[in-house]
Amino acid sequence: MKQFKIKSALLLSAIVSLASCSKFEEINVDPKSANADQVQVEYFINNSITGAQMDPHIAERVFVLYWKTAGRQHLSGGLSSGSPDDGWSTDYFRYLSEWLNHANTAIKIADEKIAENNVKAYTGNLKQVARIWRAYLMSEMTDNFGPIPINGFQGVNPEYSSVKDVYYFMLDELKDASAKLDLAIVNPDALKNTDPAYGFSWEKWRRYANSMRLRLAMRLSEVEPAKAKAEFEAAASAPLITGTDHIFQVAEKGGWDALTGVMSREWNAQILSTSLENIYTGLGGIKSADQVPAYMQSKIKPANWAGLRLTDHFSTMTNDPYAGFWFDGLPNTVDPRAYKAFALAGDFDNPDFAKYPSYDQGAWQTTKRNLLNAANAPVKELDGTFAWNGANAGDWGVKGTRNQWRGWTGAAPRLVMKFRNSANKRIFFAPWETYFLLAEAAVRGWTVPMSGKDAYEAGIDASFAYWGVSGFAAAYKASTDFNRLGTSVSWNHVAEPPASYAMDYADGYTNTPGTVNILYPVNNLYKGGTVKNDLLAKIITQKYIAQVPWLPLEGWSDHRRLGLPFFENPNIENPLPNLPDLTAANYMTSNVKFFPQRLAYPSGLKNTNAKGYNQAVQALGGADNVRTPLWWAKKP
Repeated sequence: MKQFKIKSALLLSAIVSLASCSKFEEINVDPKSANADQVQVEYFINNSITGAQMDPHIAERVFVLYWKTAGRQHLSGGLSSGSPDDGWSTDYFRYLSEWLNHANTAIKIADEKIAENNVKAYTGNLKQVARIWRAYLMSEMTDNFGPIPINGFQGVNPEYSSVKDVYYFMLDELKDASAKLDLAIVNPDALKNTDPAYGFSWEKWRRYANSMRLRLAMRLSEVEPAKAKAEFEAAASAPLITGTDHIFQVAEKGGWDALTGVMSREWNAQILSTSLENIYTGLGGIKSADQVPAYMQSKIKPANWAGLRLTDHFSTMTNDPYAGFWFDGLPNTVDPRAYKAFALAGDFDNPDFAKYPSYDQGAWQTTKRNLLNAANAPVKELDGTFAWNGANAGDWGVKGTRNQWRGWTGAAPRLVMKFRNSANKRIFFAPWETYFLLAEAAVRGWTVPMSGKDAYEAGIDASFAYWGVSGFAAAYKASTDFNRLGTSVSWNHVAEPPASYAMDYADGYTNTPGTVNILYPVNNLYKGGTVKNDLLAKIITQKYIAQVPWLPLEGWSDHRRLGLPFFENPNIENPLPNLPDLTAANYMTSNVKFFPQRLAYPSGLKNTNAKGYNQAVQALGGADNVRTPLWWAKKP
């Protein structure tokens, strides 16, 4: 049998990696004598896509503790307070390099097979798929770290390119690879089984490439609008991800491998964040009474109820509009996706209630927690059963040490079970994102195939269908009610909210009733804080909600690009060492320097590739820390 010439040490290591996987037992042979049938392009594509699904080790660190934290999908400190972990970043850099390694190897093998005329009908298409997938992986890497190699991950120390150059390269790759896919090629069934996302449907891969091009083009909207417009308009004229059968998603499975669910680790509580609480609450005008079962109805509060004021135990050193309050029930109206995504404390009969950690039933069954005085004696018991409260990160100081509710798994809303039991599909790109991108482009005056309103409402409809709440869609889209951030849903309603509004509350320690004026937060990151309810604020609010929980990196990226949606500052009862610009004098304002902008490079990079590291930092244009914005992001 004809021997296949292996040209790189990298390829040898990749084959060994594949051979160790039970999925590829048929190539578990000496790689030096691997023949043409045993070294197939599709194996490396499969390995790269499967690996990027993230095994529990790296998923917990990156997807949950980095992306979901920076994207404010749950309560967590760490990165949201400016503190990444070098060990986690080192692991992530290594994993990403391996996934890119496999994608590059797939392209290399395809080129060698084509050069030797040792091809199957679909070999050329496989090369284009590998290029499209490589573009995604590169976008993930550059959006996390900044400057990265364009021609790297091939067994030698690479040179680093600027984020701008990387983006130009990715956009060119997506354009060219999409155009070169031959949709007429018919695949054998065996080939389909080696693509966990699309089964090598060339038509779907083309749609993915075009929609990815929309995503990357829009990323440049604030830094290079002319380039963004040209790239976006060209991609928007081609077939896109617009239907549920087009979703780029990979099925999860139980156990401990690359296909295990990215949010499956039981010790990660994934409690509702304050950011999400404020975005969901009041948005869309759909009453809780029409959403929750009979046994929760008595917990629904009036529309003008702020909750219990407990300022001795809840920090007020943040620009969260409800800082110092704890909500002792359910909001009168709330986005209908909220209760679908986050199960309420004490709702043990809910089949989607996550009874995690399973090894400590007391943690999720205990819904009552105490607030303590200076002598550590209880002064107030909070019962989180059927209560709607997010929690903010940062330093809570003494108030935090005396607050046993904050961060307790069983006493707050937490992510539902279907996203945690490794029985779902991880989504990388869905129709709602396409529609919201088209809506944003329309608002910018770019030429797109739909009106802004039609695209915006199609995005909402696609998200509602995913969550099984389509029955609320018509009323929701017509709503002019403001959420806690001053944004409404209706496309035609662009009136700005008042500066404040009156709410009733009770002193949490004495039960004394009172009235308070709640200020809508000022988002200085967006149009100087003067606008809360224009069309772009609506689009990004809906896009952010729709991306929960599968695409936290995109939520983080939109916030870095636009300052939308509004994220409250971390609490600062004590200074945050890694966010030194956030102080007791300015915490009521928003500033780029108050939010993580990227991951610092692994500390070992400067030792293993000093030249490349220095190139990267120079191209970054700032210090190698979490506070330096990327090229396409908002600047201080």
